[in-house]
Amino acid sequence: MTELHGAAVVLRTTVPEDVPALATVRETPEVRARWRGGDDMAAEVASDLEDPDTHCLTIRHQDRIVGMIQWYSEEEPDYRHAGIDLFLDPSVHGIGLGTDAVRTLARHLVDDHGYHRLVIDPAADNAAAIRCYAKVGFRPVGVMRQYERGADGTWHDGLLMDLLAAELER
Repeated sequence: MTELHGAAVVLRTTVPEDVPALATVRETPEVRARWRGGDDMAAEVASDLEDPDTHCLTIRHQDRIVGMIQWYSEEEPDYRHAGIDLFLDPSVHGIGLGTDAVRTLARHLVDDHGYHRLVIDPAADNAAAIRCYAKVGFRPVGVMRQYERGADGTWHDGLLMDLLAAELER
């Protein structure tokens, strides 16, 4: 089981016992607006754990589950990189836990897995997430127009950001 320690968070491999707490976070209006989900959020979180191409890590702060961060990889040698995504309980927004979680995972992906490039793709209007990722060293690459469909059925832009290993703010 992977366990990574940041300044204030601990990331560990997500296990089925984490699903109820993670589903509760995903059901908050702020998280649901970005991650969406159906009527059975626990089933949706559990299905994330079954995806063999996604590595899910539970974010813990002061012995409480406050979110999940996940990563995937592109292993084609000429394009090898890893991508990150996360959600965090709104009750802990604004105190640096997102930055700590992203930085902790980024260090692991660079130092332990040897990735030279990481990507992340927040909604273009998610200023708080963009600031968080920039603190770790991610830089905007460009706007992906009409990148994702919102809960209202309309298309919304995404911002592609990347981080080269040498740019990681440790």
